[in-house]
Amino acid sequence: MTVLQLLLPGRAEVGNLTTDPEPTVQALADLYAYPEPVPARGWVRANMVSSLDGSAAGPDGLSGALGGAVDKATFKVLRGLCDVILVGAGTVRAEGYGVPPADPAFAEHRRSRGQRPAPVLAVVTRSGDVPSEVLDGSTFVITTAQADLGRLRALAGPDQVIVAGEDDVDVDDAVRVLAGRGHRRVLLEGGPSLLGHALAARRMDELCLTWAPTLLAGGGPRIALGPDVQVTARPAHLIAAEDVLLGRWLVQTVPNH
Repeated sequence: MTVLQLLLPGRAEVGNLTTDPEPTVQALADLYAYPEPVPARGWVRANMVSSLDGSAAGPDGLSGALGGAVDKATFKVLRGLCDVILVGAGTVRAEGYGVPPADPAFAEHRRSRGQRPAPVLAVVTRSGDVPSEVLDGSTFVITTAQADLGRLRALAGPDQVIVAGEDDVDVDDAVRVLAGRGHRRVLLEGGPSLLGHALAARRMDELCLTWAPTLLAGGGPRIALGPDVQVTARPAHLIAAEDVLLGRWLVQTVPNH
C-alpha cells in the first residue's frame, strides 16, 4: 500500500494522507476540488509532469514515460473532477488520446454537481488537423478563422467547432466559450505550447505539477513554451509518494475582462 505524505502551507508537520487504495481517491478528490462556486469565466487547471531537471518528456519523447503509479492516480482524479479536457492536437496524436470514458468512481460526485458522466475533450488546432478517433460528436474542436471550417463542422458536428482567433488560437476566447456552454472546470493537459499560450493569455488559474525522480539532461522541452511571461504562484499543497513529488500551485495571474 502507498503512503501519501501531505504538506500544507503554514503547517510544519508532514502527515500521512492515507495508506488505503480506496480512500486515496476520495482524499485526492478533496485536495484537488475546484473552487465552489466555479467562477463564471471558468477555472483553468493545468496538469503537467516534469523530470527533476525540467524536461516535460521522457527518453521516448512522450510525457507518459515520466509518470508513475501515483501520478497516474492523480491524473485519473483530475479527469474525474473536470468538465472539459483542453489539449493540443499534437499531444492528442503523440500520446494516443481517445474519447474520455466515464469513471464509475466519480459517478455520484459528477451527478451531484450537474456534470456529464464523463468530461468532454476540447482539441486545440490551428491547422484543423484532428485525429478522427476523438471526433465522436461530443469533442470540441477549437481552431482559427483560417481553418477549413466547413470540413471540420462536417467531421466534428456543426456545434462542436469553436472559432477562437483569426490566425492563432486565443486561449482566453476558447475558455470563455467553453465556460459559456457550461464547461467551467477546465483541465489543460498540454502540450507545452498550449500551456505557454494559456500563460500568455493569463488564463491559467492553477498548475498541478508532478516531479518524476529522474534526471535526463539532453534537450527535452520545458512544460511551457511560448512568449516570455513572468507570473508567480503559491503552493496549495505538496504530496510525496513513491519518490514522486506532486504539487498544486495557485497561479497569480490577472484575469482578462
